[in-house]
Formats: sequence, C-alpha cells, structure tokens
Amino acid sequence: MKPLALDKFKQGVADFYDRRSRSYDQGQWHPQICDRLLEYARIGAGQTVLDIGTGTGYLAIASAQRVGDQGHVTGVDISPGMLQQAQRKIQRLGLSNVVVQRADAEALDYPSHHFDVILCAHTFPWMTDKAATLRLWYQLLKPRGRIAVHTPADTAYIGAVVLRRVLAEYGLELEPSNRLGSIEQCRQLFEKAGFEAVEIYTEQHGSYTTLDQAKAIWESVVVNPSITAPKVVGDGRSRFSATELGKIKAELYAELEALQTEQGLWNDLTTVYILADKPEPYCG
Repeated sequence: MKPLALDKFKQGVADFYDRRSRSYDQGQWHPQICDRLLEYARIGAGQTVLDIGTGTGYLAIASAQRVGDQGHVTGVDISPGMLQQAQRKIQRLGLSNVVVQRADAEALDYPSHHFDVILCAHTFPWMTDKAATLRLWYQLLKPRGRIAVHTPADTAYIGAVVLRRVLAEYGLELEPSNRLGSIEQCRQLFEKAGFEAVEIYTEQHGSYTTLDQAKAIWESVVVNPSITAPKVVGDGRSRFSATELGKIKAELYAELEALQTEQGLWNDLTTVYILADKPEPYCG
C-alpha cells in the first residue's frame, strides 16, 4: 500500500473504514446496492472499469467477472484495511483481471480517456470538492463512457432529518445526509461537469430504528462532532449558550419521541442511483 498525504478529514474517513473492515461484509444492504448499480451501469465483456471507493472489493470483483479475461477492473480506496480484505478475496478467487490500489479519488493520475465505466457506491458524498472531482472523473472516461454513482438521498436517516429541521428554526444549516442535496441538485452537478443523458433512480431501503439510536445524532453532530457525521455549516453553534443548546436538544428529542411507534422510528433510507454518459467530442 503506497502512503498517501491525506488531510485530517480524509484520514479520519480512512481510519473509520479501517475499523469497520473486518465486519464490513456482514449484512445484505451493501451487496444489494452494488448489484443494482451494476445493472444500471450495463458493464459488458472487454470493458475497462474503475471502481472508486472499492472497499472490500464487492463491486470490483463482480465487475471483473462481467468484463471477462479481455477486460480489466481497477479498484481504489483510501482505507488500507478495506483494501487488504479486497485483496484476500481476489487472491482466493484467482482473478487476474482486477487490481486494487490505495489512491485518493480526488487526485487520480490515470491516463485521460482510459475507462469505459466508472463506478462509485456510497463514496461520492465523502469527496470534499465534488464539482472538481466529477470533472476529473469525466476526463478519465472514454467518449461514450458511462458513470454510475450511488448515494443515500438527502431525506435519509431520521435523526439527521429532524435535527436539520430543528436547527433551521435557529438559523443553522445542517448539510444534507448525502452531502449532495436534492435530486435536482445532483442532476445539475453532473451536467455542469459535462455529462449528458443524466438519469436518476430512487429505491427505498429503510427500516425501523430505536429512539436512542435516532437521538444519538445530537452527540455525534453537536456535542462531539465526528468525521463521518453531517456537519453544521459554518460556526453558528458558537453563538449559542449552553442553556440555548439545551433547549435545541430538548426540541430535537421531543420531535423524535413524537415519531415513535410500536415498531420504533421509521428510518428512511431512500437510495439514489445517478447514471450519466460522456458525450462524443463535437466535430463541427
């Protein structure tokens, strides 16, 4: 694994996923979204694929099995722990048409017009300069190449949704759960990068959560902000006293308690799939 010069935010993300690497493959949600993304991406035999945020390699390996011996897949991630898990799977399966590499998705140095398909499952929200990153990925795609991105919707995660609503009453803005915004904002972001034929599909993968789990958003965002939690935009919190913050917390808890049912709180996890193509160069 080559060393990377990561800033504090990205190193925090890498550490977070290192800690999760051994248990990341448990559960069915991640394979489910990856399989759906593959369907939308329409990967075929002989293609060259870049899987960004490859993690433990599920999407890269599935892509390698689709492109066959004449194709090739490159998976990149900033988490050494996740990449080690991916490499073990690749070796166990004896695949020779897929490699995984440690790389910053915002500073990739692959040749221009190199990949037929770029995949990105549950990783794009972590990009710090999304517009510039999309322009870079656009450059890496061949003309008529396709990009397929998965992200949770901005309505995902009940704790964050209610906290965002409560904070807005006090003039504070909490970034979207997906750090991208609405579906229309997603579309505009891709179109400004040069992509065309942008298609966006949504699916629901929600489930019930407990009241305590929903309330934990206060600790992770306001009391002890974590790298991976949504951020309060700006430094507006500093203008509130401890008493005022206590009032905001009480309002958050009251709203969450009002939503509780016998099954718990419904935790929306609307999933967004963004598909777009790189056009042929204009020859006029």
